[in-house]
This record gives sequence, C-alpha cells and structure tokens, in this order.
Amino acid sequence: MRIHHYEKLWLMIGSFILIIFLSILAIQTFFLDMGPPSHAQTINPETVRESELFANAALTEIGENEYKLAIIAEMFAFRPGDLEIPAGSTVHFTLASPDVTHGFKISDTNVNVMVVPGHISKVSHTFSEPGEYLILCNEYCGLGHEYMANTITVK
Repeated sequence: MRIHHYEKLWLMIGSFILIIFLSILAIQTFFLDMGPPSHAQTINPETVRESELFANAALTEIGENEYKLAIIAEMFAFRPGDLEIPAGSTVHFTLASPDVTHGFKISDTNVNVMVVPGHISKVSHTFSEPGEYLILCNEYCGLGHEYMANTITVK
C-alpha cells in the first residue's frame, strides 16, 4: 500500500508538533516546577482552627518585602479579614478549610486556588501594583457563599 506524499507530510507535521508540546510540558514540570498542585500536606479538618499553623492566622513579615499568611476559608468568611501590605511585597498564602470546599481567587491576579478540607493549599504572589484586590470564594459553598469576600489593600 502506497501512502500519498501529502499524507506523509501531515503525519510528520503532526508528530513534530506533538513532540514539541510534550517537550514543553516535560520542561515545565521537571525543570521549572510548574506541575499541577499536589496537596502534599494534609491536615485534620476538625482541628484546623487549633493547629499551630492556623491558630494565630495573621500576616507575618519573614523578610524584606516578603510575608506569609495563613488563611482559614470557612463558611462564610476568610480568616483573617481585610489586609494591608506595601507595594512590591510577596505574600506566601497557606490555606485550609475546616468544613467544605472553597475557592480562593484574588481579582486582577493569576491567584486561583481550590481549598479542599483535609488539604493544605499554598500559593505565592507579588503585589507590584498599588490598589485594592478583591478576594473571592469562586467555589459554591452554601447559602452564604456570596458573603465570602475580603480585600487586600496594596499601598
């Protein structure tokens, strides 16, 4: 059976594009550490509020223009509440939920995390532009879902 040369050409082009896409995926995953979130840390949802990490949930400075923040996403609020940080700061967010699945979305950024009970989610972001950033729960969590909103003020 003879294969037409146009068919061979398209098979080679398709194979080449597939190899390029798989190579990009491998580079991102293994060398740039851009793999999907893995929920490597777990926590008992019943003891989130009492755990050492979340008991004193507050914005803590860990370096020059670098902060860490433990947030509890619970029905129907994010704890702690509204925040104020200086422009150019990097914030390392650590999130957990004691009740149901919540979303953690910071408007006008690429921060979008699913907060699943029993798992600790982590994400970092550098706030280079001053302004107000709205934090929203983008995963329906019950009748008070629309009240889950906070503000990060960057000055």
